[in-house]
Amino acid sequence: MTTDDSGEQTEQAEQVYEQLQYQTALFARRAERVRMGGVADQQQSIDRAAYLLLNRLEREGPVGVKALALAMGIDSSTVTRQVAPLVESGLVDRVPNPNDGRAVLLALSEVGLRRLHQVRAGRQALMRELLADWSPEDRERFATLLTRFNQSMRAFNPGIGLEG
Repeated sequence: MTTDDSGEQTEQAEQVYEQLQYQTALFARRAERVRMGGVADQQQSIDRAAYLLLNRLEREGPVGVKALALAMGIDSSTVTRQVAPLVESGLVDRVPNPNDGRAVLLALSEVGLRRLHQVRAGRQALMRELLADWSPEDRERFATLLTRFNQSMRAFNPGIGLEG
């Protein structure tokens, strides 16, 4: 049995938490498959890690590897590994650090900005298609609750980064 918000154990609360854990697991599995299958032009697609890195660079501007790793909630070696193909493909530039001539910063290139906007538009089109038969109120409520859920996960484990 589960204790609900009033402190009482109820079978209904137990069923809600069971449904939430199961539906969250399904969501995590299906989200990437639907997203990858829903992008009209696979050549313009980028993986989740690259998408999140490019978004971060768009918001923050040029940033060092350590600061980017901290913001993303991952280690510097992972950022270095994930950024390498983005630099090779011209989506990210290495630019001199104006405060330290020996160091470099990572910056979103013009090509990267265009690609990010293309991918974002494709993902938004996918969301419009998936939620086409939902009322505007349901879409807004879902966005609000999903944002709140993500904020709860971040509060539970602040080290995961990706605020916002």
